[in-house]
Amino acid sequence: MKFEIKRERLVEGLNDVMKAVSSKTTIPILTGIKMDVSSEGMRLTGSDSDITIQTFIPAEEDGEEIIGVSQGGSIVLQAKVFGEIIRKLPTNEVEIEITGNFQTHIRSGKSEFHLIGLDALDYPQLPDIQDDRLFTIPADLLKTINRETVFAVSSSETRPVLTGVHWEVKDGELVCVATDSHRLARRKTKLETLPEGEYSVVIPGKSLTELNKILDDTSDPVEIVMTNQQVLFKSKHILFFSRLLEGNYPDTSRLIPSEYKTEVTVNGRSLLQAIDRASLLAREERNNVVRFSTNSGNEVEVSSNSPEVGKVEEQLQAQSIEGEELKISFSAKFMMDALKAIDGQDVLIQFTGAMRPFILKSALDDSILQLILPVRTY
Repeated sequence: MKFEIKRERLVEGLNDVMKAVSSKTTIPILTGIKMDVSSEGMRLTGSDSDITIQTFIPAEEDGEEIIGVSQGGSIVLQAKVFGEIIRKLPTNEVEIEITGNFQTHIRSGKSEFHLIGLDALDYPQLPDIQDDRLFTIPADLLKTINRETVFAVSSSETRPVLTGVHWEVKDGELVCVATDSHRLARRKTKLETLPEGEYSVVIPGKSLTELNKILDDTSDPVEIVMTNQQVLFKSKHILFFSRLLEGNYPDTSRLIPSEYKTEVTVNGRSLLQAIDRASLLAREERNNVVRFSTNSGNEVEVSSNSPEVGKVEEQLQAQSIEGEELKISFSAKFMMDALKAIDGQDVLIQFTGAMRPFILKSALDDSILQLILPVRTY
């Protein structure tokens, strides 16, 4: 096996697949990156058995040669060491040659490295995924959906299914829900290309976070294929596989109240900044709790009181307040996360009482919904 490649393109490819490689894996060969080279180009694969990322670097692109292949083949090289070497090579021209016993020679300028590789046949095969449940989402929309939901997954492994985001396809709509049982984030998206039938999967939050780091902010379509154990995201030259979480996701629709006693419409950015300021004094306290109350004259008050530090009160003009007077306390972090997901638009907040879950959504549309459980302080 022998080929030459442009260093910058190899670094780009390695950066993508390295996101799937973990040093904590129990399968030693998965600390490596698999490299398959043919006359068409190079495939790089990285995996931690939960996430697998494969990227393709074509031999030629836009008439420019990227890889010159003298002899094709496959090898697995230690991901961390190989990645560091390629990043620090002195020139953009890299020659890689594999000789007997998987001896790997890397040359660039006057620099030459010798690595011991592993047999690519020992590397796990990629899952075989049929395209019968395929639909597409623009990359930038997919990133937005993930950003608006992933933050609400549980970080505790006591209920593993809650560490993922529940994706449900039905009635021409994709509904994505995340909850850690103290808060909930839901995003609905109408899609034209959804396949027939209803199905649902739970995708690990960690997988979606890593996926967001790889996707470009473009409207290029990302193909999504769901099976019973895996989900595959395909974009340009990248394949991103993730295992799915097992277990039944709770029916969260029951948690969302259908009637409200108090409704407040307020500018999301102003409220976010006021809560951020109030939380400066609440940080020392166990829950970072901020209080919220409605006043007469369409004003709301955001306040925080920490016996050792001091207190803060801030009045905020609301667009409208309807219904009963209200005093409620909540986690400043949860509220700020929810407001960031709605992203600076005017926000409609619907309360059913001081100790009942409350809802936040954009005043313009209800595709994004956030639910938060209050904290008992009164």
